[in-house]
Amino acid sequence: MLPERVVRVSDDVVFKPVGEEMVLLDFQSGMYYGLDPVGVRIWQLIAAQHPLGDIVETLLAEYDVTRADLERDVDALVEELERRGLVS
Repeated sequence: MLPERVVRVSDDVVFKPVGEEMVLLDFQSGMYYGLDPVGVRIWQLIAAQHPLGDIVETLLAEYDVTRADLERDVDALVEELERRGLVS
């Protein structure tokens, strides 16, 4: 993980909260995606253009999780979002 790295939401993605979850629509592919509450929180921080290191620090204060587990999970989600073209 590069702590200073900022991930940006793709211009082709629209997102809307639905209860505690969030639905993402990629206009380019026409695909819908869903995020659970923790994924929603990460997405909110990405959308606010926080560096990945700041996202980890924020989540460490909000959730009972180890730094190693959190960094691994944030990396995995960001990689999946990038693979699907939802962020860059």
